[in-house]
Amino acid sequence: MVHLSSYLAQLGNRQDKQTGSISLPIHLSTTYAHPGLGSSTGFDYTRTKNPTRAVLEEGLATLEGGTHAVATSSGMSAIQLVFQLFEPGSVFLVSRDLYGGTYRYFTELERKGYAKFWYYDAFDDLASQLTAEVTAVFVETPTNPLMQEVDLKAVGRLAQTAGAKLIVDNTLLTPLRQRPLEDGAQIVIHSGTKYLTGHNDILAGVVVTNDEALGERLTWMANTTGPTLSPVDSWLFVRSLKTLPLRIDRQEATAIKVATALEDLPEIKDVLFVGRGSMISIRLQSEAKVGPFLEALTLFTYAESLGGVESLITYPTTQTHADIPKELRESYGLTPDLLRLSIGLEEADDLINDLKQAVKA
Repeated sequence: MVHLSSYLAQLGNRQDKQTGSISLPIHLSTTYAHPGLGSSTGFDYTRTKNPTRAVLEEGLATLEGGTHAVATSSGMSAIQLVFQLFEPGSVFLVSRDLYGGTYRYFTELERKGYAKFWYYDAFDDLASQLTAEVTAVFVETPTNPLMQEVDLKAVGRLAQTAGAKLIVDNTLLTPLRQRPLEDGAQIVIHSGTKYLTGHNDILAGVVVTNDEALGERLTWMANTTGPTLSPVDSWLFVRSLKTLPLRIDRQEATAIKVATALEDLPEIKDVLFVGRGSMISIRLQSEAKVGPFLEALTLFTYAESLGGVESLITYPTTQTHADIPKELRESYGLTPDLLRLSIGLEEADDLINDLKQAVKA
């Protein structure tokens, strides 16, 4: 078995035997001819299976160490696909600090009576709440935006003992830094829009499992409900994965330098960084400094999202986490002085200098 970086560099190559094309073809056809009655090429209708998307899904399963993968049209459609696996009335134990869009969806499911959601703040809370009533545990690690980590192996053991599934959102660290399926998870979710595609130009989601029955059910559900990724976006996704190891290594190395520099700035109260990956959250000395700070930045772009080659800065209070009630988000530390940085491919010194001059605004 070659190294993962070698595998990704050649993902999709040698697929076109007729022409010898190096680049993976984009199969735009929505339907495929049957050779005869009762026979199939393996491709019938593009919602069910598409040759370009099939290459991507095989690559995603290999990348995450799974057996089945489904590429969807967004990160939220990936989450929705997963939660369609469970029966009405299921109980889910969820990390309190999580992406605002995920919280919004969970709140809607609960409002309609489809499911119940219990939230934990720390590992001890998770352990005490993980009873036989819990259908599945949903974990972000590190969490968004407070960058809190949890021991996945420990959670996996607890979930197995309780008879619960473990679902992990692995968006922030990617399979290059964290492989939840090896730590006891049955399902891994990604917003593929972020690091996996990495150029802020593709909207995509990913679901991977190493469970045969779950994999077959996910494939069936994706065909039935139709959230599957388009052929063009699948091709762009494959192209992006070829550079994933290079991007992740560079972004992480830069983030370590940026986080270290931020620790020395008196204008910054807290630096939240787990020491790997390239997401950093900071708290300024006061909420009043947020506006001037954002306006003074020249290299960082004030925008939603993360994981791209361009460095972005997000204000969760009014952007990604605005749908979480103010009292609730502030109760667990998502305060209005907090900003989230996504480190890109720029030179570390340039990013540090931009932040240094902005905090003095």
